[in-house]
Amino acid sequence: MEDKYITVSQLNRYLKFKFDQDPNLSHIFLKGEISNYKAHSRGHLYFTIKDETSRINAVMFYNQASKLNFTPEDGMKVMVTGRISIYEVTGGYQIYVEEMQQDGIGNLYIEYEKLKKKLEAEGLFDQAKKKPIPRFPETIGIITAPTGAAIKDILSTIKRRWPITKTILFPSLVQGASAAPDIVSQIKKASEYNLDLLIVGRGGGSIEDLWCFNDENVARALYECPIPVISAVGHEIDFTIADFVADLRAPTPTGAAEMAVPNQKDFYNYLNQVNLRLQKSIHQKIFDNLEKVKNLKNSYILKNPISIYEIKEQKFDTIYEKFQLVISSLLIKKKEDFNTKIEKIITSIKQNLEKNQNRYLLLINKLEVLNPLLTIKRGYTITRMNQNVITSIKDIKIKDKITVELTDGKIDATVNEINKN
Repeated sequence: MEDKYITVSQLNRYLKFKFDQDPNLSHIFLKGEISNYKAHSRGHLYFTIKDETSRINAVMFYNQASKLNFTPEDGMKVMVTGRISIYEVTGGYQIYVEEMQQDGIGNLYIEYEKLKKKLEAEGLFDQAKKKPIPRFPETIGIITAPTGAAIKDILSTIKRRWPITKTILFPSLVQGASAAPDIVSQIKKASEYNLDLLIVGRGGGSIEDLWCFNDENVARALYECPIPVISAVGHEIDFTIADFVADLRAPTPTGAAEMAVPNQKDFYNYLNQVNLRLQKSIHQKIFDNLEKVKNLKNSYILKNPISIYEIKEQKFDTIYEKFQLVISSLLIKKKEDFNTKIEKIITSIKQNLEKNQNRYLLLINKLEVLNPLLTIKRGYTITRMNQNVITSIKDIKIKDKITVELTDGKIDATVNEINKN
């Protein structure tokens, strides 16, 4: 009985064999969107390919992955060639990718996202740099195809809503390889006109049809345009680079015209409301002023004008008294300050005199100590020759004339003999 049971490994091996032998699965072409992308450190790529309702696991080994000329990432549309087989370990089937290339629409989406990130980083989408849209434009420029629903809708809407506005058409290609340079040329041309507003756009279409409005040169021309710009590209669900760069995005060409000019009916209603508010305000102002005049006529001052003088007199007396008090206070303070300063000066002079007297007495004592006459009084003499004091017998010789000074006089003498110790 147990012989009829097989293992999971045997089942998966059998299914793998069946998958590998099926010619319809050995070389299959598949397209879809990448998700759960993971690049292994050994160079193998693991990811999922999905569409709106289904998905399949995929693996691309290093030998094939090294030949790719792009870097796969989540959300990328791709077309792959490979074989379907069973991975025995998990029992799940997957596609072993041998070749992979980007899908056309996927490529456009990737280019769109890259350019969007680049321009956003440069500040071309910065709301702070958006120019305000004039409320009552006198002249509006329109860059679009000269024929088609877009230009008709824009012109008819402007004429219906605000017929006094002048419009100037700058005809341009809005689809194909030559469209982007043509749009750039018309933007530069429109910049030379005295326009209040510029509308740039076209009707709906596929991503390929609208691609010229995702062009980098068009984006930069819109950013550098000195005129406020409303973008009106495609339908409400369509978003292009031009929409992000423009000063205002409209969901449709008709919507752009509605945003560009006011509705005359709404404006007339607004004027009527303003007129009513103005009349009411004027009447209220007149009433308020009449009340003020009435109050002034009945005021106590006008009926008793002398009271103004009396009030002023009383205020003057009060101020005068305060002034006198302040002056008296200042004089007293100044006098006290003066006396204080005089006392300080006298005290300082006395201190200086005492200090100098002490110094004088000290100097006198020092002079007394150094006075040579005191030395003479103690029995010493001073011997001079030619006014020079002799301090050694080496300074004289026999027959020199000398003078000997004593306390009470001088002796003139001649040297007869010199005795050395």
